[in-house]
Amino acid sequence: MKYVSLIVASLIVLSTAAQKVIVLGFDGMSGMGAQRTHTPHIDSLKAHGAYTYKARAVVPTMSAPNWAAMISGMPPARTTVLSNGWTRAKIANRRFCGQPKGALFPTIFKVLRTQKPTATIACVHQWKGFAPLANTEAMDTIIHTKDEFATCAQACELIKNMKPDFLFVHFDHVDHTGHTIGHFTEAYYRSIEVADSLVGVVLQAVKEASLDKETYILITADHGGIFKGHGGLTKAEFQIPWILSGPKTKKNYEIKKKVKQYDTAATLAHIFNLQIPACWKGKSVADAFAE
Repeated sequence: MKYVSLIVASLIVLSTAAQKVIVLGFDGMSGMGAQRTHTPHIDSLKAHGAYTYKARAVVPTMSAPNWAAMISGMPPARTTVLSNGWTRAKIANRRFCGQPKGALFPTIFKVLRTQKPTATIACVHQWKGFAPLANTEAMDTIIHTKDEFATCAQACELIKNMKPDFLFVHFDHVDHTGHTIGHFTEAYYRSIEVADSLVGVVLQAVKEASLDKETYILITADHGGIFKGHGGLTKAEFQIPWILSGPKTKKNYEIKKKVKQYDTAATLAHIFNLQIPACWKGKSVADAFAE
């Protein structure tokens, strides 16, 4: 009887084992652009996970509103982040979700820290505009980098040495190419190929750290683009990739239901077994999971 009890206890431990999550966000990488590019590493994640190239960005299809929606579980009208010119001064007299005046709309970083105080949380971001959108006080470390290669190197160092429970990585080079040379140009496709190679480096770091069996990887973006800009409602600007691979995801499964930008935070909360804040509008992308 004691032996059976030990087996049951072991199974409970295995079934409730903590999961780790790495989000690799590529600024400006459209769903159509990603589909038209040779991306073997991203394809390998698709083969072991659930995906769509038609996830929906929020309007306006600009960086700050979409990164804020992604991590806050809410559209811009609620977070008040309506442009890249947003600053925290704009919410000095606003109150969100029962928090003190001036506090950010609660992001996944804060929700994770509040409900799991011992979690290790890290962020590496290439675009300096990302940090003001996030609860940086909830992070163990946050690093601003100069380019995509430094971003990848810093992320890999954290994976190997810190083994964070949650790592959010922001890359900016695809968006930069879209603005300077143009979306859907050869240079734009090459920038996505570079993004895919960086995914490969991160995956190798996860494997070398012996974290591959317990880690969820999410590949996504804030928006796409058209010509040398973005902000509108064309599919090129509005549709983004959303690819989730992990222990309990469906395998090689194209997600049929609509995925909205602000569903990402709720999906991450689901993976971490957190209670989703009542003030979030986003819902977990249940269609991605085999459970």
